[in-house]
Amino acid sequence: MIDTLIVGAGISGLSLAHALQKDARQVLVTERQGRVGGNITTNRVAGFLWEEGPTSFSPSPALLRLAVEVGLKDELVLADRRLPRYVYWKGQLLPVPMNPPAAVTSQLLSWRGKLRALTGALGFVSPPSGSELAQQGGKETVAQFFRRHLGTEVAERLVAPFVSGVYAGDVHQLSADAAFRRITQLADVGGGLVAGAILQRRQKPKTVEAQDANIPQTKPGELGSFREGLGALPEAIASRLDGAVKLNWTLTQLRPTEQQTYIAEFSTPEGDRQIEARSVVLTTPGDVTAKLLQPLLPTVSQALQAIPYPPVACVVLAYPDSAVGRPLQGFGNLIPRHQGIRTLGTIWSSTLFEGRTPPGWQILTNFIGGATDPKIAELDQEQIVQEVHNDLRQILLAQDVQPKVLAVHLWKRAIPQYTLGHQERLEAINRGLEQMPGLYLCSNFIDGVSLGDCVTRAQKRAAEVSKYLQASV
Repeated sequence: MIDTLIVGAGISGLSLAHALQKDARQVLVTERQGRVGGNITTNRVAGFLWEEGPTSFSPSPALLRLAVEVGLKDELVLADRRLPRYVYWKGQLLPVPMNPPAAVTSQLLSWRGKLRALTGALGFVSPPSGSELAQQGGKETVAQFFRRHLGTEVAERLVAPFVSGVYAGDVHQLSADAAFRRITQLADVGGGLVAGAILQRRQKPKTVEAQDANIPQTKPGELGSFREGLGALPEAIASRLDGAVKLNWTLTQLRPTEQQTYIAEFSTPEGDRQIEARSVVLTTPGDVTAKLLQPLLPTVSQALQAIPYPPVACVVLAYPDSAVGRPLQGFGNLIPRHQGIRTLGTIWSSTLFEGRTPPGWQILTNFIGGATDPKIAELDQEQIVQEVHNDLRQILLAQDVQPKVLAVHLWKRAIPQYTLGHQERLEAINRGLEQMPGLYLCSNFIDGVSLGDCVTRAQKRAAEVSKYLQASV
């Protein structure tokens, strides 16, 4: 008998296990793959170091504290926040305005677009209306929300490429309330985004939190990683779990007992195994979770199956310095749709973090596919590389030099999409789970897909699990 069975050794499952073990709970983490980390995929060959999933993180306090606790404080590396971000628009790489003065002089928006964004931000916004909105149950898509508040130019040239490049999403399908909850709340509070931000700040209790001297201090806009890549974090957590991580264990069945515990059956390299646990946390993707819960909670399973996961290919290419047509001083570039470019975005990886390439080389990490281009899954690796290389020739390359292909990783089901109806699906899932005390979900289809979101959610879920275990003694 163990306190908690955690299914999935990605960052969510490992963070959860770490938190519970600190609370003196007996945990077991199972993983169907032969490694920990989930979508975090770091590789190194011949002096090149690259990522094939998440490429960096925003250094949230929860994530930084976790890194320190598992011994990675001195391994933390931060990208220079002054590096610009670019959007490819009408054949040019234009910097994204990061402050009001830059917005005034930006070439990304026309003067009409700037004025429209300013008036909308100040609250001169018409209420949502129309037959299309009525058909959507009164819920706006991301495109509708930002077009209404900040105008068409901001929606098309800034918001859309951000959504497609970072979340592989389609602004015409994603729910504004679910995908941009903090921003939509500002509009709800103040009528306009600026007024909402001011009111929210005034209403927020003024509490001064004591800074932990052991936690690295960071600045807004910085992105983080580790000297040996993001994979260092899950590996460090797993190494401190005292053998509580089992790899190549596939959960085949889960069932409750009359003693209010759960029996989990696994297929393992050593044969079939059974584990009995007082609580279970599934950190698996929506489709995997749906299959596991189908016999127990068919309504929950149905809601999980409705969460779409589009395919995305991560294409990591290395080029000699001489092939690049401009100094790569920036985070990277995003590409709005309808610009004649199929790639969603490119991260200038070797610029962000030092020591990722041998001298004289640059790494470009590209993402292609997503909700706006699901047919990418129909191409083979050579075709995907050629699509990306052709795009880079238009945007960044001065010479048509064939790249060194470091990786082509097709994630057939990449990032969960918070489409219209997502909040209602989550409510149905939560209602259904009330029938199974001690059974929890902790995955990125819930309320945030970033690494920081995963760590924060895992720590909150760990507190809930620990409270349940204490009450059920």
